[in-house]
Amino acid sequence: MHDPITPRARRGQVLLVGGASGTGKTAISYRLAQYFGIGITEIDDFQVLLERMTTPKQQPVLHFWRTHPAPDQLSATEIMEQGLAVGQVMAPGLEAVIANHLEAQTPIVLEGDFIQPALAAQKTFSGLPNDGQVRAIFLYEADERQLLTNFSQREPAQGPQTKRARVSWLYGQWLKHEAERYGLPVLAARPWDTVFDRILAAVS
Repeated sequence: MHDPITPRARRGQVLLVGGASGTGKTAISYRLAQYFGIGITEIDDFQVLLERMTTPKQQPVLHFWRTHPAPDQLSATEIMEQGLAVGQVMAPGLEAVIANHLEAQTPIVLEGDFIQPALAAQKTFSGLPNDGQVRAIFLYEADERQLLTNFSQREPAQGPQTKRARVSWLYGQWLKHEAERYGLPVLAARPWDTVFDRILAAVS
């Protein structure tokens, strides 16, 4: 049983936790931050900030959902691809955030859907060498039905979120493929009771 209070030794300054929605990455990220005694930031906050500070003309990808005339008519594949585009647009800004923490030597957990393997695998961040200071882990759920169950348990008032589960499954498959291609750790979200220890082993 891990002590949730005493900060533990860690490798690196920045721990990136990526994965599709519904895989439990946010909950596990807060556990990791507490375990290591470091801060945590959700990447979704950056997306909200960037959307507020830009216009649809400046950043059409970030404003897509507020400007599309019929987003509910998009297919799961189209929605997944839009999510990929958002991650690509955000990558330069996330690189700057990572570089800031490397330069200041302030450790942090960054978690969110928009963290992509290509970013995590960079050898430098704004000119600063990675040198093992940026660690990454990607979670995925192989069973689309489990994602549907997870959404239903988390947001019962929304009813069955079949398309959302499909989007998350598609994105998870893409992340798994890309993470493996870059040689980054990618772990199944289940069994849930072992995922914390499996992540520690993968990033140590």
